[in-house]
Amino acid sequence: MLIDQGTKALALAQLSEHDRIPLLGDWLGLQLAFNPGTVMSLGSGSTWLLTIIAATASVALLIAATRARTAGWAVAIGLLWGGAVGNLLDRLFAPPGFGRGHVTDFLAYGNLFIGNLADVILGVGVALGLLLYLSKPRAEG
Repeated sequence: MLIDQGTKALALAQLSEHDRIPLLGDWLGLQLAFNPGTVMSLGSGSTWLLTIIAATASVALLIAATRARTAGWAVAIGLLWGGAVGNLLDRLFAPPGFGRGHVTDFLAYGNLFIGNLADVILGVGVALGLLLYLSKPRAEG
């Protein structure tokens, strides 16, 4: 969460919305963007609702982390919580205003979308959760 906010602050200070800095050719680059919605700007007209959902999810994930039965699940839930809170902070405190803030993005994935470190952490948490769920021994019967 702190690293996410730090990378966003660095992006705000160093990057442009108009120019992309290539890292891996056209596949990955750095470019500043502000997203009022979720992935690929879905729900961009309902930023206040997304803020409420993110706040609720953050509380639920924190509770779930305290009830995790294995270290793997605690890590997966912790990653989800960190990513959710990272973007929630933007929604609460970034322009245009409290609860309506746009998430700062800077990782440009080709021409598909621009995300941030919190999004990467969320993706890793989801992948780990799926892996843990799918590798769980099944009862025969």
